[in-house]
Amino acid sequence: MQNLLDFNLPLLTDWLASQGEKPFRARQVFHWIHQRGEADFAQMTDLAKSLREKLMALAEVRAPAVLADRTSADGTRKWLFDVGIGNGIETVFIPEGTPGCSDADADEDSSRYRGTASPDDVARYRGTLCISSQVGCALECTFCSTGRQGFNRNLTTAEIIGQLWHAVRELKKAGWGERPVTNVVMMGMGEPLANFENVVTALDVMLDDHAYGLSRRRVTVSTSGIVPAMDRLAERCPVALAVSLHAPDDELRNEIVPINRKYPLKELLAACRRYLEHAPRDFITFEYVMLAGVNDTPEHARQLAGLVKDTPCKFNLIPFNPFPDSGYDKSRAEAQRIFREILQQAGYVVTTRKTRGDDIDAACGQLAGQVADKTGRVIKRLERSVA
Repeated sequence: MQNLLDFNLPLLTDWLASQGEKPFRARQVFHWIHQRGEADFAQMTDLAKSLREKLMALAEVRAPAVLADRTSADGTRKWLFDVGIGNGIETVFIPEGTPGCSDADADEDSSRYRGTASPDDVARYRGTLCISSQVGCALECTFCSTGRQGFNRNLTTAEIIGQLWHAVRELKKAGWGERPVTNVVMMGMGEPLANFENVVTALDVMLDDHAYGLSRRRVTVSTSGIVPAMDRLAERCPVALAVSLHAPDDELRNEIVPINRKYPLKELLAACRRYLEHAPRDFITFEYVMLAGVNDTPEHARQLAGLVKDTPCKFNLIPFNPFPDSGYDKSRAEAQRIFREILQQAGYVVTTRKTRGDDIDAACGQLAGQVADKTGRVIKRLERSVA
């Protein structure tokens, strides 16, 4: 059975054409699946009966099954999805404001960057869905719970877009309005650009007006810095870009973000500047997890300000969210304040990410899911610990 969640609109058009159907049928089916959240072909009432019968025989609309569904005291909701053979991925919904107060074309982050945000911007509704792209992660950033779990495989397009499809259906039922998800961030489990084709096909669906109709400015891909894939994304599907920086020099970044050994900071920042030639926003967001005594001193902040002086950017400082045996501590509030002020005095826009959903392990860096590790990383770490 062909899972239609694997298709963007051009691929669905081609598949239906191979079944003898005209292009407009693809738009109808796409609308039913993604805008109405319908999985039962019999309910797609404006399709010809012959097409409905054909779809029932040949195709399905199947998102990953839900293993767990938890809601935090602050309204954050986390799903654990079954992706087979002992593997589970996590997806997080983060609501802000009141449904119905959103201006679909407003962009609070962008207006804040330009210094034109009004008090009303903060009150507008914003529903952000954090989506996973892999089962585990192969990049092994030392402060990330997902990376500690090892790596199993890339997710299919259906498993990626299925997270959004399921979330929208469930959130509508829960009273979050007709457009509960206004923003998508590819910041869940995995490195999105290491699963390039499946992620980009899913991005196509997110952006398509016949599906979710999200703005490129409201869809963000977060990467640890796979430079060739950043260039490909700029050409193929430029959306907002966030780069996991976390260190102001190569020596420290080599230690905590190992991909830096392959694509050091000079190459990474050059790729960021190339990306801005195509990007929907005029800045890159640099993410920076604050690790006590590791990367959070005033000298680190001054180095960081100098490092990115030629790259239009804003900073998103992320308080470290502890997990068992991480080996790191959260930066003190005073250290975070001084670090932020040094960057601001250097002329940069700096935000500090709110910790949301930590009571259900849904905060940044805490997503772990269930990973049947194929890398042997977990076993090797246990062996080192008892050696």
